[in-house]
Amino acid sequence: MNRVFTGSGLPDFEYRRIKTAGATINVATLGKGVPLLLLHGYPETHRMWEKVAPALADEFLVVCADLRGYGDSSKPEGLPDHSNYSKRAMADDMVEVMAALGHREFLIGAHDRGARVAYRLALDHPGVVKRLALLDIVSTKAVYEHGGMELAAAYFHWYFLIQPRPLPETLIGCDPALWLATAFRKLSTNPSAFSDATVAEYLRTFGTPEGIHATCEDYRAGATVDLANDRADVAAGRRISCPTLILWGARSVVGKMFRPLETWRDLVPSPMGEAIDCGHFIPEEKPDETLRALRGFFR
Repeated sequence: MNRVFTGSGLPDFEYRRIKTAGATINVATLGKGVPLLLLHGYPETHRMWEKVAPALADEFLVVCADLRGYGDSSKPEGLPDHSNYSKRAMADDMVEVMAALGHREFLIGAHDRGARVAYRLALDHPGVVKRLALLDIVSTKAVYEHGGMELAAAYFHWYFLIQPRPLPETLIGCDPALWLATAFRKLSTNPSAFSDATVAEYLRTFGTPEGIHATCEDYRAGATVDLANDRADVAAGRRISCPTLILWGARSVVGKMFRPLETWRDLVPSPMGEAIDCGHFIPEEKPDETLRALRGFFR
């Protein structure tokens, strides 16, 4: 575990790079008390929590991590079966990271792709997660099995990013800044919620050949390994055993096209939660409401 400090990170947070069995993970920590792991989504980094994490650190020991393939974490070449970008592999990273920091049990708050890692972690390591908050997702199984033109149009990137290399890598690589701007504009209800400095920080690590490839592999794994694992869990009757909070944007794709609490019942016995009046990027668009919900649940 190497200690690293960066001027581009969250103020007052202490940075480390922690080597796991399959990657090296960039981690920022602040606070005392019960450990709380925060995981980001696509196409972002741990910086997505910048409006929320410092306040949570007043009550919890907050750990913000860049997922494998994102931010300043390592970006290994994808395997032919995409398994090294499966949510199972990425969840194992986080178990190893938290163990290296001395935490065998912890809370998790996670958004988007990070939330997919988080629910896989809770399924695969049921004794580790004390409470789980999932922000603006339904399961990978639910997305792919819901289907239909409306969902495909709204989540077009789910179907574009899984195309074989080098098609998405090449096209996104022609103008990664345009790709990021399109994602924030299409999926949020308040594009001004993303400062120029934060978007530039996302672009710094996303807009490289390695970053673009890694994030495509994340989605390729979703359509193959992760989907198979979800289906196997549902078929076997396996469910998440810890208390689980579901938050979604009332104006997001999840809020418009799913009934989230009902949809989660195949993997969560008693989901609880609410809609927040925003789009997909809940912590950036509505930080005060996010803090209220997370504090109430994790306390």
